[in-house]
Amino acid sequence: MRGMVPGLASAVPLAARLPAVLQEDAFLQRFLMAFDDALAPVFTTLDGLGSYLDPRLAPDDFLNLLAEWVGVRLDESWSPARRRDVVAHAATIHRRRGTVPGVADAVRLAVGGVVDVQVEDSGGAAWSSTAGAELPGRAAATLHIRVYAAAREDVNLRRLEGIINAVKPAHVPHTLEIVPGVVPGADDS
Repeated sequence: MRGMVPGLASAVPLAARLPAVLQEDAFLQRFLMAFDDALAPVFTTLDGLGSYLDPRLAPDDFLNLLAEWVGVRLDESWSPARRRDVVAHAATIHRRRGTVPGVADAVRLAVGGVVDVQVEDSGGAAWSSTAGAELPGRAAATLHIRVYAAAREDVNLRRLEGIINAVKPAHVPHTLEIVPGVVPGADDS
């Protein structure tokens, strides 16, 4: 947690802001130094506020608060770099939530061991010009998510299902296929 920092000088000493007549009072100078010691971390934090709000620069203990602000759950087993990357891309994930690219991005970003992701959308949609009428045809929407990984064990299935369920439309069922044996950087030709 943030707090008092011994020996931290205030960027804005209060005594210097007093009118000239009051700056000559020794008691008032000492009295205001106590406030300078207490306010120095506040001023320093406010001066560096941008660093606290940037996930690439924020202190590790503040990163969890940023994650809560942007609505993502961080896994404590992730490396600090991965956690920062997830928080940094949260706005993109939320903006594309429910779309085919959004599902693919979320899986790539949040599930370890994934080399590539393909999402196939049935494109199913139906409507009727008569209210309450039976919908014509069979237009059930479905998703098929194909996850390529170096090994099946590299992919945490529980986390993968949780991420997919969080970012796909709730009414759309999905199927999941893990394709093992894909090595990063291998030439497919």
